Amino acid sequence: MSIHTPYTSDMRKIKRTLSLFALLVTAATACFSQTAPSPQQQIQEHTRKAQEYLRQNRPDLAVPEFKAIVALEPNNADARGNLGVLLFFQGAYADAIPQLRAALKMQPSLWKIQALLGMAEKRTGDIHAATADLENSFPKVKEQKIRIDTGMELVDIYSKTGEMDKAAATVSVLRELDPTNVEILYSAYRLYSDLADEARLSLIVVGPNSARTHQMMAHELARQGNTAEAIANYREALKLEPNLPGLHFELAEMLNSSSTPDAPQQAELEYKAALAVNPFDEKAECRIGDLAAAKGDTAGAYEHYQRALKLQPNDPEANIGLAKALMAMNQPEKALPLLENAVKLDPTSAVAHFRLSTIYRQMGRAEDAKRELAEYQKYKAMKEKLRDVYRQMRLEPDKKVHEDEDARQQ
Repeated sequence: MSIHTPYTSDMRKIKRTLSLFALLVTAATACFSQTAPSPQQQIQEHTRKAQEYLRQNRPDLAVPEFKAIVALEPNNADARGNLGVLLFFQGAYADAIPQLRAALKMQPSLWKIQALLGMAEKRTGDIHAATADLENSFPKVKEQKIRIDTGMELVDIYSKTGEMDKAAATVSVLRELDPTNVEILYSAYRLYSDLADEARLSLIVVGPNSARTHQMMAHELARQGNTAEAIANYREALKLEPNLPGLHFELAEMLNSSSTPDAPQQAELEYKAALAVNPFDEKAECRIGDLAAAKGDTAGAYEHYQRALKLQPNDPEANIGLAKALMAMNQPEKALPLLENAVKLDPTSAVAHFRLSTIYRQMGRAEDAKRELAEYQKYKAMKEKLRDVYRQMRLEPDKKVHEDEDARQQ
């Protein structure tokens, strides 16, 4: 027989309460253990979200996700790199630098990361570090746009620090990468202009009365269309050094473009003088061939063009000149391979396309003739536009640019 006292009743209530509490605690613990993700699971989730935001073109939302990953795993090179890249393209260069540096330290072969790091350092004024990172990454970056941007940043640094040789070498690489890039071509123009100005000033200071200074002055005057003064300076240079390589040829070119009555005769004498100084002057041979052809001396033209072609088989002008002589001698079958070679060597030669069209038409190759005529018209129009630009700039282009195409087609 059990006796129930108030004490016993209270104890039973306490035990039931404790048991219920223990059950609740156990359930809560089990629930927590099921819902709280591990750090690795959190990283995976942040990565998933970041990639999704990037697919949606929302880098602003991806940035916090990569920051969360870095907070959970500071040695995650991918997260550091991605965060640095996003910050860089948001213009937050100072914030991007530590992320890019950390990623690069963990993986030194991340050349794109190093290139962006160099650009960010340049924008924040750390030129020494920027130069080192840009120089190291420039030859190794695979993505063309990033490589071009890297090279352009280097050219800017070199130009400002007076390292013109390095700037010129970098521009040369960039032009090979993208020959039609307007920004690269403009940078090349500015750089080469600065180099020319520097060299011109140095030449005047070092040798004010030298033959080379007069030659330089003649070249500049010719560019400005001042033919008479240019010829005078060439002659002054020849008085000082009659056998200076290239001088007779340049004077002959100037005389050849002069309108004075005896200019062709004087030009021929200078071309011959150029050959006397240098028997391997292939361009002088070509020009004498041109003058002979203009006088109707087909045999003489053929002889000079043939000699020029032996000296330089890959000169388009020599190929065209000899083909022109052969056509005048009624030997189009011999002229054809020369013109086809000229077009390969210089696809922009309007003269070669015109003459090739003529031969194709004579051979009954109507489609080929039509194609070459279209090419002729295209490049002739381009060169006419170029001449207009030079006239607007009040500059005289090189003979190859402003030569009378119609006359050479006869």
